[in-house]
Amino acid sequence: MFEKIPASRASARPAVQRRGVERRRAILEAAEALLEEKGYEAATLKAIGERAGIPIASVYHYFSDRYQVEAELMQRHAHGLDARISAALDGSGPRTLREAADAVIDPLLGYFRRHPGCTELWFSGRSAPVVELVRAFDAAQAERLRHLLVERELLRADTPRIALQLAFEVGNRLFDIAFRNSAAGDDATIDEARRLITAYLATYAADGA
Repeated sequence: MFEKIPASRASARPAVQRRGVERRRAILEAAEALLEEKGYEAATLKAIGERAGIPIASVYHYFSDRYQVEAELMQRHAHGLDARISAALDGSGPRTLREAADAVIDPLLGYFRRHPGCTELWFSGRSAPVVELVRAFDAAQAERLRHLLVERELLRADTPRIALQLAFEVGNRLFDIAFRNSAAGDDATIDEARRLITAYLATYAADGA
C-alpha cells in the first residue's frame, strides 16, 4: 500500500536539508559582508555568490533575486531592533517625552552603528520589499509607543495614531541625513532629531506631563 523508501535515500535527506540550510546561511552572510564592506551597489547576486563560494545557478535555487536576500536580511535586523527598543521601553522608563524619544533613538543609533549592512539596506537600498518591511516596522513601533505614552499619561488619550507615525517618519528622514553625512551617523543631526521629535510630541502632552 505504501511505497517503501530505501534506507539510503531516507538517510540522505537530512544531509541534503542540512546542506541547504548551510548554503542559505552562507548566502545571507556573504550579502551582509558585502553590504558592510562595499555598500549596497556592490552587493549583487553574482557578487554574493562569489563571496559565498556558491555557483550563481545554486544561488538562484534559494533566492530568485537580490531583493529576496535583502528582505530576509532586513527581517533579521528588524527582529534585532525590536528587541532593543523593547528593552529600552520596558520597565521603569520612559518618564518624560524626551526619555521616550531617546528610548527609541538610542537603540536605533547603536544598532545602525554596529550593523552598517542594515544601514545600507535601510537608507541606500530601499528596494520595494525593504521599504514595505521598514514601513511595517515603523507602524508597529509607533503604535506601541503611542499606547505606552498614553498609558503613562505622557500623551493625551486622544492623541491620533498619525502623530506617532509622522514622528517615526521624520526620524527616519533625519537618520537618513545623519548617515549620509557620516558613516557612523552625524551626532549633530541626531541631536536635532531628538529635539524636533520631543517638541512635536509635546504638542500632544497630557496635562502635567
